[in-house]
Amino acid sequence: MKAINRLKKNEDFRRVYEKKRSMANKLLVIYVLKNEYGHNRIGFTVSKKVGKSVTRNRVKRLLRESYRLNEKKILQGYDIIFVARNTTSKASYREIESAMLHLFRRMKLTKRS
Repeated sequence: MKAINRLKKNEDFRRVYEKKRSMANKLLVIYVLKNEYGHNRIGFTVSKKVGKSVTRNRVKRLLRESYRLNEKKILQGYDIIFVARNTTSKASYREIESAMLHLFRRMKLTKRS
């Protein structure tokens, strides 16, 4: 994922949280806001409640990879934030990917095929 497609600034995160549409499942919470760009910008949040730094970094890597491999299935032009829940630390890659796709479908962000 290119650096231009990432949400990094605190003000960007705050804007999405304030004007949000959100949904959750067992592993993840998603916040979505339409942006003025032609591409998605993604942010990931994993709190210390999930685990120590090694565990948090692993969860972030799995989330980034899940998004990267499914990016072509997702509508463009949104700021998206994923918040990992405590149970994510014990989840496999397939479970995380499934949870992410489930949230995209429920938010109606998947392209029609």
